[in-house]
Amino acid sequence: MTQCCFLRVHSLFFWFWSFHHRMALALCLQVLCSLCGWLSLYISFCHLNKHRSYEWSCRLVTFTHGVLSIGLSAYIGFIDGPWPFTHPGSPNTPLQVHVLCLTLGYFIFDLGWCIYFQSEGALMLAHHTLSILGIIMALVLGESGTEVNAVLFGSELTNPLLQMRWFLRETGHYHSFTGDVVDFLFVALFTGVRIGVGARLLFCEMVSPTPKWFVKAGGVAMYAVSWCFMFSIWRFAWRKSIKKYHAWRSRRSEERQLKHNGHLKIH
Repeated sequence: MTQCCFLRVHSLFFWFWSFHHRMALALCLQVLCSLCGWLSLYISFCHLNKHRSYEWSCRLVTFTHGVLSIGLSAYIGFIDGPWPFTHPGSPNTPLQVHVLCLTLGYFIFDLGWCIYFQSEGALMLAHHTLSILGIIMALVLGESGTEVNAVLFGSELTNPLLQMRWFLRETGHYHSFTGDVVDFLFVALFTGVRIGVGARLLFCEMVSPTPKWFVKAGGVAMYAVSWCFMFSIWRFAWRKSIKKYHAWRSRRSEERQLKHNGHLKIH
């Protein structure tokens, strides 16, 4: 009888271990396929844009990921559910797992690219590292994919605008009405979504008893990184506003002077 119970426990443990082993292997394969997919897309862009820099192709990949992740994370948050403000720490859905694996592969690619080409500072590298750790944590735990997906939506919402700003600058069209609109939308969305809505999401995460404490700590760290970005963005917006104001004052002064000189010539 004792031996029979032992065999049952042993077989149950072996089944449990093999199940989790298969699950972990499936996740790793999804992430690997995602990484290969983003790398292949980058190589394709490099071949199609041989006259452009490597950063041009990398930013095309970043733009593509931004648009794709916004659409997928918005569908999960607003349609498929669960709602991140009321159900933080809930079990991951299959769609959340697929999107997180897709995004994890991209962040691994982009972090490797940034380190290899040394194109970004410590803050951006910290953001990518925290993003990778947060996604891995949600996948390993099998929970909290809801709020991680919400953070993904808020983080990527401004990304296409950031890339458009870079492309406008590279093509010489940044100092135009289009460049001003892109800058305004970027600053407004970053402030409203990543700082404003992000604060609400962090509050819901902290007061909920469901998420693990280290998941909450990761949320605090990501929000702190967003504030570091926000300070830089506000400084940029202030400098640009002052520059625009002085340019407007200068044009007004020139117009008044031309008008005055025109009256003098008539008399």
